[in-house]
Amino acid sequence: MLECNAAGIALDTPIGISGGVDGQGIAHKAFAQLGFGFIEHGPVTVKPITDSAPIENDYEHETIRYPSYYENEGVERIIERMAMPQHALPQMVRMTPLPGASPEQALHELGFMLKRFNLSEAAGLYVDVFCGNRSWEESFTIIEGLPALVTAYHHSQTPLFLYVPPEYSNEKLIYLLNLPQSAFWSGVVIGEAIHDGEGMLVGRDSKALSLQKITQIRNHCNPSLIIKAGGGVHEPMDALELWEAGANLIMLHSGLVYAGPGLPKRINDAIIYEQVRQTPASKPPSFWKHWGWMFLLGLGMIIGGILSWIIAATSVLLPYDLDFIGLSIEEISHVNHRLLHFMSHDRITLAGTMISIGILYAQLARYGLKCSLHWTKTALMTSGIAGFLSFFLYWGYGYFDPLHALAAALLFPMFILSMRKNPDLPNRKPVNVHNDRVWRIAMWGQLCFVVLGFALAIGGITIAVKGVTDVFVTQDLAYMHTTNAQLNEANPKLIPLIAHDRAGFGGALLCDAIAILIIALWGIGQGERWLWWTLLLGGAPGFYAGFSVHFGIGYTDFWHLLPAVFALLLYVCGIILLYPYLMLKPRHSFLNMEVITTNASD
Repeated sequence: MLECNAAGIALDTPIGISGGVDGQGIAHKAFAQLGFGFIEHGPVTVKPITDSAPIENDYEHETIRYPSYYENEGVERIIERMAMPQHALPQMVRMTPLPGASPEQALHELGFMLKRFNLSEAAGLYVDVFCGNRSWEESFTIIEGLPALVTAYHHSQTPLFLYVPPEYSNEKLIYLLNLPQSAFWSGVVIGEAIHDGEGMLVGRDSKALSLQKITQIRNHCNPSLIIKAGGGVHEPMDALELWEAGANLIMLHSGLVYAGPGLPKRINDAIIYEQVRQTPASKPPSFWKHWGWMFLLGLGMIIGGILSWIIAATSVLLPYDLDFIGLSIEEISHVNHRLLHFMSHDRITLAGTMISIGILYAQLARYGLKCSLHWTKTALMTSGIAGFLSFFLYWGYGYFDPLHALAAALLFPMFILSMRKNPDLPNRKPVNVHNDRVWRIAMWGQLCFVVLGFALAIGGITIAVKGVTDVFVTQDLAYMHTTNAQLNEANPKLIPLIAHDRAGFGGALLCDAIAILIIALWGIGQGERWLWWTLLLGGAPGFYAGFSVHFGIGYTDFWHLLPAVFALLLYVCGIILLYPYLMLKPRHSFLNMEVITTNASD
């Protein structure tokens, strides 16, 4: 729903990133994954310009001061970088003459850059002649010479945009845009930087100036002009206000620094909500169409986990386990008096993880997949694939578990059925548009769960690999007062049996971690109460199983339990910090739906 066309440039989203955020293009590939629709390079001059003075960050007022407006790597380096972008986002270039250049020299430099960028990967070109200390007369002389320059050097279909700083005179801007010789402009780019001597200030103050310019352009100029603006966009509401005023595209700069990398997604979500909130909702799908199968899969995991827990806490081993090793329960106890306790601890932790996965799956199916939310489908698909593939880890030591194979055979068709005919629909619930205190606290809670997800994933992979290689860690053997050689000597099939439990637990933990990580990265939204209960109930069985069995069997080695304690702290802190945000409905200022929809489709 965010796709738009701006002067012939097809964009996936109307949100772009200013060239000042990453002047060296180091993070462009990463930025492309955050919900941006285009990337800007600039300012770009014919020669590189460097400045050793430090960038000043006024965190209290959310303002950045750059000592030099013109600092850049030069036209040739920018062209080289654009040829290898490693992402599919359209790239815009902001061209500006060297500081102090005369109007004649400025036109010569702009002509040179037009020729060079016509042959590059540039999707759009901005002409910036009003910045710095250039006078109105000098800038106007350059503007007067541009039509001839465009005729001589601009032979491609790349759209041209006039770039103006936010503090530039509105009257002069309107005058320039209405000149007959200015018809070649596809649009106007309202910069985000207010000039401060040789440097520039980027922060909230430029939003009011941007709003004034947008209003003036919409009232007095060609309505087909594309307007790009981004000054002072630090929260989604800022972007919505620019949209309501008449902006087509939004560029982020200082807001990305102070609101974090989630800002473009938050703005995209807010725009989508404004578009869909007054449209009728589609009829909810039937239980059996797709989401019901995943709900049943989750329910099956919960039931299976409970049964596994009961068995692990009582008999520990099943008859086919005993047949495999050729020993009775009493004989195993004689081999090592702590061996059954150790195997019980493996199986109970696995059972607790299975219950956690089941709760996550059932909740994601009921509240997310049922509404065809893309992120829930992604979470379930990636987590499910990891879980079913982990079945093959049981063969790492030559032990085939028939009960696990049966469970996988029953659950896999449910997984396939839940992924079929599952479209992506927008979230119809109000979204957060303000960087208020509740949101800021929630960001720390979100960070806790992101770190927890990564930590559990690393732990799951480590345990799975350990299960099919060394099987035991040093603390395991110390707890049982034995060695691998002694266990092998007692019965060569004991270690394969234990290995299959360890590898299975590692695979299940990875499966759980992936679901938690995707929820934390893309699912956290204000007022999503079900998600808080999902995280609370989904984590409790796993942690309770892990800690209760370790203390129950006396396996309390500090270094062995330290990762689990760290994970528990992240979990508890995350639950507490997310509570106000997920439980409190967002305050939302509704905007002019007609304006937003029209601009989005220009």
